[in-house]
Amino acid sequence: VQLQAFGGGLVQAGGSLRLSCAAYGRGLSNYVMGWFRQRPGKEREFVAAISRGSVNTDYTDSVKGRFTISRDNAKNTMYLQMNTLKPEDTAVYFCAARGGPGLSRIVADFGSWGQGTLVTVSS
Repeated sequence: VQLQAFGGGLVQAGGSLRLSCAAYGRGLSNYVMGWFRQRPGKEREFVAAISRGSVNTDYTDSVKGRFTISRDNAKNTMYLQMNTLKPEDTAVYFCAARGGPGLSRIVADFGSWGQGTLVTVSS
């Protein structure tokens, strides 16, 4: 599956953005999906994941209550609604697909990656 992430941009602290990830090729319903981010000078880190049927989700502690992951398998698209953004959320955000079972927070468990979209939060 090929993935394309978009929706990043510049926003003030406290603002909101919605990222989208479009899937091409094999249907999105075949994959556990995740969002990761890479902040300047840091390694890529887990943000959120969602199961194939949207029953289960997982979030890193720093975004719980602020970010919401969702998916629309019929549209082959996944989303990340980001509210109450903070300057420390500034990063390149990547979407990723996992063919294996169950949610995961591990980068290596995801076999397909989008190109990333930059989110910049100004203070």
